[in-house]
Amino acid sequence: MVDNARDRSQPPCSPSDLEEALSVLEGRWKILVLFHLFSNGIMRFSELRRALPGVSQKMLTQQLRELEKEGVVFRTIHAEVPPRVEYSLTTRGGDLLPVLQALQTWAVQRKS
Repeated sequence: MVDNARDRSQPPCSPSDLEEALSVLEGRWKILVLFHLFSNGIMRFSELRRALPGVSQKMLTQQLRELEKEGVVFRTIHAEVPPRVEYSLTTRGGDLLPVLQALQTWAVQRKS
């Protein structure tokens, strides 16, 4: 049963606000990147690439840049030879955890 009562402590969300929020997660790989960063904390680019078979280097770079631009992912570049680049979630990215956990629960439940 769905509870349609609105949580009065939360401000109302307009359809355009929701559309804008969802656009942050648009893209085939972004949600999977977030799941891996939630699970592992900090990951190097090469680790993310191995964790996502089928993603090209160009596409992963693009998706990570978009997440970084939106303030969801933080990129750290270590001045080494060769350079080491690590990705982690920002506070804003961490705020997505309950949403992604609910999505994961839903994905499991729909299989049964």
